[in-house]
Amino acid sequence: MNERIKLLRRTLGISQRDFGKKIGVSDTAISKLEKGERNPSEQTIKSICREFNADYFWLKEGVGDMFTALPETLLDEMAEEYELDELDKLLVKKYMQLPFQKRAAIKDYLISVFVDKKDD
Repeated sequence: MNERIKLLRRTLGISQRDFGKKIGVSDTAISKLEKGERNPSEQTIKSICREFNADYFWLKEGVGDMFTALPETLLDEMAEEYELDELDKLLVKKYMQLPFQKRAAIKDYLISVFVDKKDD
């Protein structure tokens, strides 16, 4: 599992410090997990999956895809409630599958476009 944690973190393009901060552990703890010097607790595994959209069975056993797919039923419920068309649904689905840093970059851009700025 240590190699999969390292692979996930590198795929997301984040440091051990940022990875650890998101799940509430130190960068030293992440380093030890990645080196196999320490085994993650069940709580840590679930935190990694929740925070980074990682698939639980991939992380534990190496089975399946690294990231969980956005459940179609949830997406369909959102589409109905917010009157999303197929393009809207595709955009939401692809956004949710992006690594953390890419989502952060998109959010930063959207904030710069949509958040009111005071005129100088």
